Order: sequence, then structure tokens, then C-alpha cells
Amino acid sequence: MEMDKLPCAGDATASRQRFFYCASQGLLKHAIPANRGGNGNRFADMVNAHEALGKACKDSGLLLSINAHLWGALFPLLNYGNAQQQENYIHKLMAGLLVGGHAITEIQAGSDLNALAMTAVCTEEGFLLNGRKRFITNTPIADLLVVYARLDNKLSAFIVHNDDEGANFLDSPQVSGCQSATMGDVILQNALIPHSRQLGKTGAGNMMIQQALELERAFIFAGICGVMEWQLDSVIRFSRERKVNGTHLGKNQAISHKIADMKLRLDTTRLWVNECARLKDNDKRLTLASAQTKLFAAEAFLQSSLDAIHILGSSALITDSPMARLVSDALSSRLFSGSSEIQKNIIAALLGTGDGYK
Repeated sequence: MEMDKLPCAGDATASRQRFFYCASQGLLKHAIPANRGGNGNRFADMVNAHEALGKACKDSGLLLSINAHLWGALFPLLNYGNAQQQENYIHKLMAGLLVGGHAITEIQAGSDLNALAMTAVCTEEGFLLNGRKRFITNTPIADLLVVYARLDNKLSAFIVHNDDEGANFLDSPQVSGCQSATMGDVILQNALIPHSRQLGKTGAGNMMIQQALELERAFIFAGICGVMEWQLDSVIRFSRERKVNGTHLGKNQAISHKIADMKLRLDTTRLWVNECARLKDNDKRLTLASAQTKLFAAEAFLQSSLDAIHILGSSALITDSPMARLVSDALSSRLFSGSSEIQKNIIAALLGTGDGYK
């Protein structure tokens, strides 16, 4: 992928152009069977492609946008869509002709799915959806979102288009991290959604969300591994070129130890992501491994970003420095797909301890 052909990160138009360029290179077709229009390859191949993209673009926001599209819209439609829904959307989503995502988080509800309050009411004309979603990745550039709402008090999924009557896809509030992944609120005010656009069965929303988040946690750091490798290469090069008191900076043990730690974090994150790919390619359960991957990788990315700034010094803090931007991106990575504390809760529950254990 020739990253010099990517439009510069900027507004929503540039974000969509960057997204479409990645799609045109086949990036959205990995791990999808050939008979469904995909590349017919493995999750391991997808991981390699995403890592290469991350190293080339160093854009955490673009990586977040792509993952929201894949795990929030494309794969749920592959797994739960009926024949007509798949015919309408799958090819266009893989080609980047449609941009998607999913809308889960609300102002008063994040990881607690029981607190989600958006409602859906079945009428003769379709479903009337009412409520507000917050911090939804891709919203300003999305053509459609898989929106989760309560139908007869059962969490269910609906395919909402950006031009549906009563649907407002906003471009605010934005956050400081991963800025090129456009984000905003989704406001639905008596939004009329055709019956044909309910995704999956009534009440399947909880299961669908958990599956989507498992995949996101497992693979969102595939691209970040490429970013972390670029960080490591940058500090190694700097430590060899910079001299302090006539000695290369890397000869200083305090610096060399930080570099060694960065290498260890990178390789361990890569091992975890590849383990998730191995499990998926062998149809194995992913719940524990994906939570472990997300927990370790998010903390590793943040610490390595801080270490890179420490080693490079003030030059890394120059306005618009990609290294400084990555610190903010890494802080965000501790929160998306469930905070580090949520991942610990999941791990503890699966081990038979913690608040989630019954």
C-alpha cells in the first residue's frame, strides 16, 4: 500500500477519502470467505495487513475508523444479516462505498449494557427509534450504523441510514485522541426504520454487542503494532545519532533499558494479537484472549508512547509532532472497546472471581 497516496488527515472529507483508499487496496476483505466476495484468507493475514498499514500511516484514528467499520457493521451483517440485507450492504461495505459502524454508548451508559435506554417501538410502518448515542466512531462519515435499542425491553439491533427521517448523525462532540477517526452523537427522534432493517432477532442485541466487542478488542491493536514498531525504530535511530558528552545516547543505560522495554511490549502485544488470530482461524472461543489482548496492548501502547517522548526530548513535543499525538491516542486506547478496568473485570469473571462471577 503506497501511503504517500493517502490524503492528509483533516476534516471528514479527508477521513472518508483515506478510508476509501484503504478499502480500494482490499483491506476490508480479509478473513471473509471468497464466496461472499472477500479475500478468502485468514484472520492472520488480516493482522499482517493491518500492522503494515499502521507502520506506514502512523494514524491511530484511521485504524480505529477501520475497526469500527469492520466489527461494528460488516461482520455483524455477515453473521446476523438475512439474505436481502447481505445483498444490500456486504459488497458495498467491503468496497468502502458505504462506511459503517455501530452505536452502543449513551450519555449515561457505556459498558453497562443494562443501562442502555434508547427505545424502539414496532408500528405498521416500521420501527420508531428514540434516544441519543454518544462518542460513536465514524458517525460524521457513516452511511449507516448498527444501532442498539430496546424493543419490548429487549436489546435489539437496527440498521439506521444517515438520511433516515428523524435520524441525525452529528460531528460533535469530538475527543482529543484518535482525531482522524471522526466521532459524534447520534440523535434519533421518532426515526422511522423499515421492518426489513432489523438486524438479527429481537433480544439478540446483547449477544451481538459482546461478539462485536470481542473481535474489536482482539484485533484493533494489530494496526497499533505497526505504529509501535515505528515508534521503536524512531527512538533507536535517534539514540544512535544523538550524542551526549561525546557518547551516543543509546549507551546510557537508562535510555537503553527504556528501549528494551519498548521492544518487549511490542513483541508481547504482537504475540497476543496473533494468538487471537490463531484462535479465530481455528474456530476457538475468543472471550478471555481478547480481553487479555486489549488490557495488555492498551497499557503497553501508552507506556511506550511516554517512553518515546522521554527519549526524544523536546523535539517530540513540537506542534503537530506525530509522536506527541500518539500519547493522546494511547490514552484513548485505554477507553475504547471497554476500559482497562472493564477488561480486568472480564478476565476475573472468566476465572471464576470478580463482580461478574455468579
